[in-house]
Amino acid sequence: MKRALENLLGTGSVQENVVLAPYTTMQLGGPADLFVEVTSAGALAHAIKTVRELDLPHFLLGCGANVIIGDAGFRGVVIYNAAQNIEFDGNQVTAESGTIVYPDLIEASVARSLSGLEHYVGIPSTVGGALWQNLHFLSPAPARERTMFIEEVLEHADLITAENDLQRVDVDYFEFGYDYSVLHRRNDIVLRATFRLTPAQEVDLRKVMTENLAWRALRHPPLDTEPSVGSIFKKIQGIGAGRLIDECGLKGASFGGIVITHRHANIMINQGEGTAADLQALVAYVQKEVATQTGYHLETEIDFVGEFDPPTGGSPVFLPRPAGLITAEELAARRKA
Repeated sequence: MKRALENLLGTGSVQENVVLAPYTTMQLGGPADLFVEVTSAGALAHAIKTVRELDLPHFLLGCGANVIIGDAGFRGVVIYNAAQNIEFDGNQVTAESGTIVYPDLIEASVARSLSGLEHYVGIPSTVGGALWQNLHFLSPAPARERTMFIEEVLEHADLITAENDLQRVDVDYFEFGYDYSVLHRRNDIVLRATFRLTPAQEVDLRKVMTENLAWRALRHPPLDTEPSVGSIFKKIQGIGAGRLIDECGLKGASFGGIVITHRHANIMINQGEGTAADLQALVAYVQKEVATQTGYHLETEIDFVGEFDPPTGGSPVFLPRPAGLITAEELAARRKA
């Protein structure tokens, strides 16, 4: 399989048995049989077309922000998207799909006094991932009266479609919704995207960035010290998965190195030695407890990729709340007071 890939992608382009944990925000995951890093949109299209034509199992990995990779790894080809070229043309910016939204794309835009992307600071995502999930955040402080979506500034995108055609599409093609795009049901791959921005004062844009980063810092664990994938479970309209988990008294529950953070009941963090098996056990435990106590079934919103060992056995340990920590629920109560 490696030789067939290298014949088409180039000698030395394919690595074997690359551990994937460092490529994910939760620092979980075993080795990929084969690993290919691409550094341009053209190379990404070529790699995707090649693995499809060879009928090889494959997975496209960006910054690994919404994915759990099994401890046993991935049996096939992982294509790591490091295509990160950014180009400006007046008020438009075109970024390859492996570009990191923050800080790379946002900083480059704000430095040119262009507005439209500054709202999404602090959210780990590539450009491709942003379109996959219709990246969103609340409108600027103090009102924060609505959710802002990246679809609002998308002009068009270049894809390699599920049929291996190169195609430029406009925003309507994506059928955007909340945490949704057509990419969830079509095997299209974003190669690059062009965003339509508007002139603004850099000082005003940086004020929005500072406020949003502070807002997130109080509610979300810092990835550099508390690795996570953000929210684990899908929202339940009018209730909230985190609220149900909190009401069931499950904050601090842990299996092995994975624990429900006291900051936010819908976020699990890796304390350093966690495994995907630990996370599976904790997810199943939460689902069972919430269903038993409330009657609601929680569905995960993250992707599980690769081969998984059996979930960690036994019962959870409950860790105490760290001194001085303010929870998301307490912050919400203060805003209403």
